[in-house]
Amino acid sequence: MNQTEESLVIRVEGRLGRIMLNRPRQINALTLPMIDGIRAALAGWADDPAVDVVLIDGAGERGLCAGADIRALRQSILDGSDEAMTFLADEYVMNKALADYPKPIVADQRGITFGGGLGVSAHCSVRIVAEDSQLAMPETLIGLWPDVGILHLLGRSPGQLGVHAALIGARLDAGDAIRAGLADHFVPADARPALLDALRAGVVPEFAGPPPAGALQQASWIDECYAFATAEEILSALLAHPDPAAQAAGQALAGMAPLSVKVTLRAVRAAASMTLAQVLAQDLRFAAHFMARPDLPEGIPAQVVDKDRNPRWQPARLADVSDADVDAFFTG
Repeated sequence: MNQTEESLVIRVEGRLGRIMLNRPRQINALTLPMIDGIRAALAGWADDPAVDVVLIDGAGERGLCAGADIRALRQSILDGSDEAMTFLADEYVMNKALADYPKPIVADQRGITFGGGLGVSAHCSVRIVAEDSQLAMPETLIGLWPDVGILHLLGRSPGQLGVHAALIGARLDAGDAIRAGLADHFVPADARPALLDALRAGVVPEFAGPPPAGALQQASWIDECYAFATAEEILSALLAHPDPAAQAAGQALAGMAPLSVKVTLRAVRAAASMTLAQVLAQDLRFAAHFMARPDLPEGIPAQVVDKDRNPRWQPARLADVSDADVDAFFTG
């Protein structure tokens, strides 16, 4: 099997089934054909005796994947089409297929690995990071919530690290990503050729050495400030904390979509006792709610396209988001 398309390269190299995301100019942002191509490749190799291990990586130097093609998702919403929901439904099926796959899947989380990039990697059985890895779920910045089943992992992160990552889309380096449960092993760039040789031979090698210390490892303010029950209390604690990093996190949180923040806070805490299947099913329900609201079409141009950084969120403040507003996401 050797298939090359504009956005996806799928081929067998020795005993290795390789799936390369191939939109380097867009940091390999995911499209619906890419999602469906990944699912088809996984299905074809599941019972193929010629393939012992699968690798998912990204073309170019900037990273594995920046997430979904959110401009296309926004256009689908504006057009009133069902393409956005179709994309997400197919993506969540792919996320579960990666988690349940009967053979080892190695995900190379180098560089930028955001949003849907974590969906295509963090549920894999072997997740490797490098010196330049930055892992994040920045969805509250555009009026969404961390989806692709990632709350199943962040809800189990130590202390309040997962809450911090979920609420403000904090960028985690290699060490923090491993500590948060989004990655497994640190493999420096100069060790990648030897790793690829082993995978082509059908072998997932042993990974030696401890993970590097993450930039947030000594950030005691995370556990202090995010332990509060409400988003308003968390925001106040961050802004009042003497550590400049905590204050910066508070300023970031103040700019996120208020409804997204409150839904995410409840969801990440509940996810600690949920299965991946339950979280993904919840993600699909959340998607229908968020797609019907004005924040996403407002947030994408403000933060990604026009970049005026001045989205007009509805509701505009955390205090304006009622318990009933949040309840609606969890009850139907």
